[in-house]
Amino acid sequence: MKADRRTVLGLGAGAVAVTGAGLAAALDRGEPLPPGGLGGADLARGHRLRDGGFPAPSRFEEVDLVIAGGGIAGLSAGWRLQDAGFTRFRLLELEDQVGGNARGGRNAVSAYPLGAHYLPVPNREAKAVRHLLRQLGILTGERDGVPVYDPEQLCADLQERLLWQGRWQEGLVPRTGLSAQDRADLAAFERAMAAYSTRIGSDGKPAFAVPMAYSSRDADLVTLDRLDFASWLDQQGWRSPVLRAHVRYAMRDDYGTEPHEVSAWAGVHYFAGRRGWTVDGAGDNELTWPEGNARLARGLAGFFPDRIAAGHIVHHVAQEGAAVLVDSFDVAAQVTVRTRARAAILAMPQFLARRVCPSVGAAEAFSYAPWLVANVTVDRLPGGRGVPLAWDNVSSTSNALGYVVATHQAPDAFPRSTVLTWYLPLSDMPPAVARRLLLERSADEWKAIVRDDLLAMHPELADAIRGIELWRWGHAMIRPTPGFLARGAAVRPQPPLFLAHSDLSGLSLFEEAHYQGVLAAEAAMAFLQHRHVSLL
Repeated sequence: MKADRRTVLGLGAGAVAVTGAGLAAALDRGEPLPPGGLGGADLARGHRLRDGGFPAPSRFEEVDLVIAGGGIAGLSAGWRLQDAGFTRFRLLELEDQVGGNARGGRNAVSAYPLGAHYLPVPNREAKAVRHLLRQLGILTGERDGVPVYDPEQLCADLQERLLWQGRWQEGLVPRTGLSAQDRADLAAFERAMAAYSTRIGSDGKPAFAVPMAYSSRDADLVTLDRLDFASWLDQQGWRSPVLRAHVRYAMRDDYGTEPHEVSAWAGVHYFAGRRGWTVDGAGDNELTWPEGNARLARGLAGFFPDRIAAGHIVHHVAQEGAAVLVDSFDVAAQVTVRTRARAAILAMPQFLARRVCPSVGAAEAFSYAPWLVANVTVDRLPGGRGVPLAWDNVSSTSNALGYVVATHQAPDAFPRSTVLTWYLPLSDMPPAVARRLLLERSADEWKAIVRDDLLAMHPELADAIRGIELWRWGHAMIRPTPGFLARGAAVRPQPPLFLAHSDLSGLSLFEEAHYQGVLAAEAAMAFLQHRHVSLL
């Protein structure tokens, strides 16, 4: 069980206010708000794609394979093609930067993430991920056949701390003030997750694996997907509010979704799927960088920079005989480009894939979680009673997920100034309502919420906040609602079209996006008769 890493008690009196009187009080303080902008995925381009009206093609190109989408899945597909010596491809990306929700930013103090901010040490089954990390110099060698990672890229101590009963404690599980029932339910839950973690199915596969395609398909495991996680906990008789808050934090942390809307299979996977494989007992650690997973996105793109065309809105994909025609709008040139290819990989969420290629799947079966991310620049480090500043810092009385410290990996000691990356999944309302809220609420309103939540944890920072940069993710991650195991397989098109996105796995994890990209690339190479040895 990840209780020592991710548990947090739930919403308390000091919780971040996103609606109503709490927001009004935050704005009525009369204090000036820090400077900073409100960014996110390019809304104008997204709306242009939705509304259509693109000009007819006036520029024409030919290539063997087009990758439409430059998130982690699309970048992974391109990396796999390049690694296998297949270079006759082109990647088209709507935004001006590739990376999807693994993008990052930078200011005068530090680089920082705009979304995904770490990669857990990969499992033994994650062979393709380890191949990439070896090429990037993150995995530096082996000892007795076991991977060795660059210690400077493993999360440094102190990894996590929790603000609990007025003091910061190491780890994210409260150690004091628990009832006998709390302790009993937590212990029973831990035993159950440990059993799932070590179980090998009748098919010889781990019960829960990462990537999830390597998981066992034993009937009793697959049946978990028919039930939501909260109901599954009810069936076990585990009703401790401490355990329930622990589970809620976990589901919102990785899925942006409340436990009663998460598949029980996905819920158990969160706790039982991670078995990081490395020497020195570091398997439960994370790989992290100031800019978060933007480091990995940049590394992937660096293998084929001359084949990436950013600022291209792919708006129509269709087959014409044996060929695939991909129409994209070049934002800089204001023209539509028609690319004729032998195959295409749609490396985009299913609601976009269905829009650009109506013959693909059933996009209505997929639901996506909205998030707000804030990067807060402070001119002195957060403090507080108890243990010192950690990489991940969480308050037991906030509905936000706390913050990570961008400069935590700095050698020797923290610098005086830093950037705190603060996360809020808008999971306590329907996703469509949350997306409207993200769009309609002003930057000042969001800044007041972020500032007041941070000051509830750190009143000593009242005069130290120098800027708050906001980033909105309307469709940040796929929501693994009950029944998700069957959805990814249901939308697979036939060659020469291929799909690649983490929503096909149902879990918005780097390893899943990477797997789907590699899978699509290898399937496309097989279709195009390019010889290669599979990494999967």
